[in-house]
Amino acid sequence: MTQRLTIRRPDDWHLHLRDGAMLAAVLPETARHFARAIIMPNLVPPVITGDDARAYRDRIMAALPEGLEFTPLMTLYLTESTDPADVAAAFADGIIHAVKLYPAGATTNSASGVRDLSRVRPVLEKMAEIGLPLCIHGEVTTPDVDIFDREKVFLDTVLDPLRRDLPDLKVTLEHVTTSEGIDYVREASGDIAGTITTHHLMINRNHMLVGGIRPHYYCLPVAKRSTHQQALRVAATSGNPRFFLGTDSAPHTDPNKESACGCAGVFSATNTMACLAHVFEEEAALDRLEGFASLFGPARYGLPVNDTTITLEKTDMPVVYPARIDTGEGPVTLFDPGHSLYWRVTA
Repeated sequence: MTQRLTIRRPDDWHLHLRDGAMLAAVLPETARHFARAIIMPNLVPPVITGDDARAYRDRIMAALPEGLEFTPLMTLYLTESTDPADVAAAFADGIIHAVKLYPAGATTNSASGVRDLSRVRPVLEKMAEIGLPLCIHGEVTTPDVDIFDREKVFLDTVLDPLRRDLPDLKVTLEHVTTSEGIDYVREASGDIAGTITTHHLMINRNHMLVGGIRPHYYCLPVAKRSTHQQALRVAATSGNPRFFLGTDSAPHTDPNKESACGCAGVFSATNTMACLAHVFEEEAALDRLEGFASLFGPARYGLPVNDTTITLEKTDMPVVYPARIDTGEGPVTLFDPGHSLYWRVTA
């Protein structure tokens, strides 16, 4: 028996495309199913100014294969030397749609991130004034905090004080991984939302650590206990518009993932929609997939929903997805949910 589900074409509100040969290889994997994506700015060197964002957008569009339609929604990497006037001008010109806050040292290519929030106060005040969203990697990096507690401590010691101090600031807490993060986004007053990744809906820390270390499940924020995974699934399938899809699809070559000090990141662009259909079906919420993947994100960022659709089909036999994709920098392993997938995008 075949099941079919047609939804508005989705968007990805947290995506890593990298640059150069890697960009050319992974961009089609997203553009095949997604109309738009918020593009992460943590290149080397990072995308700091409006001119940087414009140039990166041009490189993305130059790498887009003929026949695919895709709109990159650019962001700036917040540093302690970011110019508020440049940020405001880039937003007014339609070059950027958000600014990204990386606590220094929190994740891949975050060394240029923020160590002292007081040093970026003028930028944040300008963003609150003009309605420019702040996308946050919500973890503390102090060495005395356990890596599994970094998100919870961030909520209490950084995010909540920041939002009380600047109540008009529009905040998106990205890749929420804990029940505490879900509770905060759901219950807090003011202008806040949260993105949830594909892989955090499908794995918990046991998948990464039991029976041997599986480096392709290693990501930051790191996967947490199964109780947190279940809280994410409840939130994603609830129909609450504060929660929407941000895959955090983040390609690294296999040698960089499988080394003695492997990189953090899960590449999921190719099979995200099949994985999401699987999760939403398990949660008896297929009718809410469109909201999570296609409707709530555009509303959050003040954009129209896409006027085209995609169709997902469920078949009796497992769908075969590639184990990895080849890039000019080396092979990149695709996220493996650990079980067969029966959904695919057909149109």
